[in-house]
Amino acid sequence: MIYHKLWNPNLTNLFEVINVTPVSEMPDITEAQDWWRGAVIYQIYPRSFRDTSGDGIGDLTGILNGLDYIATLGVDAVWLSPFFTSPMADFGYDVADYCDVDPIFGTLSDFDRIIEKAHRLGLRIIIDQVYSHSSDQHAWFTQSRQNRTNPKADWYVWADPKADGSPPNNWQSVFGGGAWDWDSRRQQYYLHNFLRSQPDLNLHNREVQDALLNVGRFWLDRGVDGFRLDALNFAMHDPQLRDNPPAPRDGRPLTRPFDYQLHIYNQSHLDISKFLERIRQMTNEYDDIFTVAEVVGPEPLGEMKAFTANGKRLNSAYNFSFLYAAKLSTAMTKSAISAWSSEKGEGWPSWAFSNHDAPRAVSRWADEDHTAQAAKLYAMLLMSLRGNAFLYQGEELGLPQAHVPFEALKDPEAIANWPMTLGRDGARAPLPWEDTAANAGFSNARPWLPMDLRHSALAINVQERDDSSTLHFVRKLIAIRKNAASLRNGECVFVEDVEELLAFYRISKNEETLCVFNLGSKPLSWRPQGEQRFIRVIDVGYGADDTGLPETLPGLSGYIAIRNY
Repeated sequence: MIYHKLWNPNLTNLFEVINVTPVSEMPDITEAQDWWRGAVIYQIYPRSFRDTSGDGIGDLTGILNGLDYIATLGVDAVWLSPFFTSPMADFGYDVADYCDVDPIFGTLSDFDRIIEKAHRLGLRIIIDQVYSHSSDQHAWFTQSRQNRTNPKADWYVWADPKADGSPPNNWQSVFGGGAWDWDSRRQQYYLHNFLRSQPDLNLHNREVQDALLNVGRFWLDRGVDGFRLDALNFAMHDPQLRDNPPAPRDGRPLTRPFDYQLHIYNQSHLDISKFLERIRQMTNEYDDIFTVAEVVGPEPLGEMKAFTANGKRLNSAYNFSFLYAAKLSTAMTKSAISAWSSEKGEGWPSWAFSNHDAPRAVSRWADEDHTAQAAKLYAMLLMSLRGNAFLYQGEELGLPQAHVPFEALKDPEAIANWPMTLGRDGARAPLPWEDTAANAGFSNARPWLPMDLRHSALAINVQERDDSSTLHFVRKLIAIRKNAASLRNGECVFVEDVEELLAFYRISKNEETLCVFNLGSKPLSWRPQGEQRFIRVIDVGYGADDTGLPETLPGLSGYIAIRNY
């Protein structure tokens, strides 16, 4: 069934034929909806947002001062990456105190001021929760490692050596090398799926779960509106400690020992979902809380759906389908989106093209000569997808991946895998605020990562003055999405006869939006059949006019066209 046949007046029957929700049951933006369903969420990486203390590291006051700018984007919420007490071996994802702010970022009072101002501006605040592991400097681990009989002895994953003294099994760390480290105090190994200074918590232990739930309550009591759960599918291990089997070879280069295994025993344990039900019970004690899981791995869909099933676990989940994709293609996009069919009991997806864990999308997907146009096209696609849209700081400016020389790298993963990957530091470079200011207005001191000179030309103040800038275009897209029921909450139906062009309809009760994208460099010809009575068209790369939709789309171009019933 080709979707453009739905221009037939008898719409309801045709929706039923192709297994799409009937028009009478489709969502309307005016109906009561969970605030987070279809939301646009802006991610802040605190170290790189704005520095006000003069130490070259972004801080909470910088975030507080920047909330006015974020509010002008029209986003619904802000996700703050970790700002908790930490030795910063993994830049905050190694937590030494879950219930305090690291001094380099500020104080709990500073955080409270962020909550108050954000809510006054109509913004929700979402924060990271790192339940898979802690820092080895956390008081829980300090006590756990003392001996095998203390009250927290079983709060982390400990195991005896094999008879020959070697580690308990073959599990490998994400950051390179084995996932076990010897501790002479207990004469045992402890598990670390990431850095050796990030020991894994034992979430099979009910007391550990209780402690983490109390952490969640601590922040909810301070007014946060939700949590992003880091590395969630690493949160529980196989208690039998069975060896992982080797991964089949598919010809792709393997850059670390971790890639040589199928990770069926050191992650993805079925009991994770039971813990998520406890988290949902906890968040239900509060109003309008949003939870989203980060799901890492080559086959994430099953876990994403399990983690969000039946309204009893988390609200949403996202994976790395787009974040790690070397190329953006029609087939990959259609596969990722069509996997979520809105069937009963299914959760709600979230999507990110860039974040602190992946090189920026414009540098992965477009050549340097076309990054400006590509940035707009990718933003249009992100705002067209069914689900929540995560917008990473600087993505609204079209920032490319910053160049960070080896001697300036800070990220342990980037250093370990140099030069096989672009690494994460290039996506974490400081945000440019003013083109002529020192360090592009990020800090008066030398930034913790070097500024890329290309970023200064794309600074916020430069783009504010240019009505054709990526910044203004992204604002327009967010406003359209927020006010279009079809884009925010509608169904998604792909056009089936369009070969390399990506084309789909977003459909709600009183509205539909046609979304068409040429993701490649060559011109493609296609035009929908039927009447052309769209009330609004916004485009990238071809120039819409009164003559209607184009017959041919140049490379890296596209449009969204909205039509009311």
